[in-house]
Amino acid sequence: MRDEYTVAAIQMISGSDVQANLETARGLIAQAADAGAELVALPEYFCLLSPVASDKVKMAEVEGVGPIQDFLSATAKDHGIWLAGGSIPLRSPDPQRVFNAQLVYAPDGSQVARYDKIHLFSFSNGQESYDESLGIVPGERVVTIDTLVGRIGLSICYDLRFPELYRSMGLTNLILVPSAFTQTTGKAHWEVLLRSRAIENQAYVLAPAQGGLHSFGRQTYGHSMLIDPWGDVVGSLGEGEGVLMGKVQLSRIKEVRQALPALNHRVIGNRKIDE
Repeated sequence: MRDEYTVAAIQMISGSDVQANLETARGLIAQAADAGAELVALPEYFCLLSPVASDKVKMAEVEGVGPIQDFLSATAKDHGIWLAGGSIPLRSPDPQRVFNAQLVYAPDGSQVARYDKIHLFSFSNGQESYDESLGIVPGERVVTIDTLVGRIGLSICYDLRFPELYRSMGLTNLILVPSAFTQTTGKAHWEVLLRSRAIENQAYVLAPAQGGLHSFGRQTYGHSMLIDPWGDVVGSLGEGEGVLMGKVQLSRIKEVRQALPALNHRVIGNRKIDE
């Protein structure tokens, strides 16, 4: 296993036109791959971001079948990259709601992981109001996957506020947090939460985000980030579409864990983790 790998976070301003969103994603992924990215991560709702819950139901696919999944598979294979598909709507047993699922594809185009968002966002401050449970069925399973950079933990957006999820993943080298944080919550908490999860788990955190003013008036925070295991910001974008490139260094993970072996000092709630 090499020491250093190039990863990329894609930042988008998705809308309700699925085909337009896929074409935007296609161009940004190609840009990242051409620049040397070996693992590329898309933001939450990269294929469809709409204020109408029924739009997700209409576009929801059965796992393994559908144009959005075909796009992800073909794109991963065309570029020979690991591709984490942010989140897409997959059908659920409830005909009025969907699973908000992150699918991961290997360089040969095969789907190798699925994670359904567990924690569903709810927020109301008198000016903004959101309740994802109206259109989404929560997932129940923690998911990790072995990749070229070692073990990766999968999560989506609001999951970021629940550190117990990341603890339950065990030892990971990289945590993915595709997101669509609002401007309000992002400005207040985005960076501090990302850095906290990196510090607690002594792992890299790659967080591709939606970032800008969407066609229906919603403002997402953007600031896609790569954080290292010490909690340092390796790279960050502002708002607008773009690609964030960075390196995951296995020696950096080892250095941090040896200098401060906090993961082996855990006492409450979980077994100690063997290096």
